[in-house]
Amino acid sequence: MSVPAPIEEVPAVEVLDPAGEAGIVARSPQQLFWRRFRQDRFALVSLGFVVFLVFVALFAPLITSILGLPNPNTQNPNALDSFGSPSGPSPEHLLGVDQLGRDVLSRTIYGARVSLEVAFLSTGVAVIIGVTIGMMAAFYGGWTDTLLSRFMDIVLAFPVLLMAIGLATACSGQGGCLNGAIQPGLTVLVIVIALASWPYIGRIVRGQVLSLREMEFVEASRSLGASNRRIIFKEILPNLVAPIIVYSTLILPTNILFEASLSYLGVGVQPPTSSWGQMIADAVPIFDSAWWYMLFPGIALVVTVLAFNIVGDGLQDALDPRRNRR
Repeated sequence: MSVPAPIEEVPAVEVLDPAGEAGIVARSPQQLFWRRFRQDRFALVSLGFVVFLVFVALFAPLITSILGLPNPNTQNPNALDSFGSPSGPSPEHLLGVDQLGRDVLSRTIYGARVSLEVAFLSTGVAVIIGVTIGMMAAFYGGWTDTLLSRFMDIVLAFPVLLMAIGLATACSGQGGCLNGAIQPGLTVLVIVIALASWPYIGRIVRGQVLSLREMEFVEASRSLGASNRRIIFKEILPNLVAPIIVYSTLILPTNILFEASLSYLGVGVQPPTSSWGQMIADAVPIFDSAWWYMLFPGIALVVTVLAFNIVGDGLQDALDPRRNRR
């Protein structure tokens, strides 16, 4: 994956001042970014869907109340058919109900909260760890780079699925593990996904810093007596904002799928909390008679991941200064 280089040049446009003389007005990096990004209509539509999804997740209780939907964990035996099987879409339950009579639409809406919460938290933790270790490894070099790079290789080779199952089993009690520091459910998911994700962004950051530390502005700061800490956080880190934003948006959909996979395997969100992955897992035994219970959470998962991927690609193009300017 190509990562956008730091924006160093700001193109200018020629305009006429009130006196009729030509003048130069520079575009800021933010103006350049928005100008490129809005040319990608697919990215704009996907961004609108992501904003809508975040709104739905934040205000899920209000939305379900306005739509007259029951609580996602409310079991309604009267919603089942005469044989006690799940009933399909109807005016009372637009997306049908599951085998316990719970409303599928309500559970799908609340499932967005879990998916986005785990994805954003785990991505944030992974970015903090990856950026810190990647910068330290590349900037100091030598044994520091060797040890940290090998550590990233070890983490990448670690069987993440086994670690997730082990943590979920060890922390399945009421008190969790590590004196309650790790609780079953969301906490285990965030920790596992973050540990699996940070080496990738650490490698990206390391490669960027290896080139940035040799640039003239870093040498100028060092010649003026700036400390290593100031050079790292004041000179190098601001130039990493673009690749960090791009890679974060690209890793978000991966983490959403990761959460759904772990919940599908039963080591993620604990029942009765609704999760798209858990809903798909619950629908497997009854798929032949209740197809809607798997279809609608599956569609929500696919569309969400696709939207985040398109937004990430759009950001990558918009933040890349090597793209042809129009």
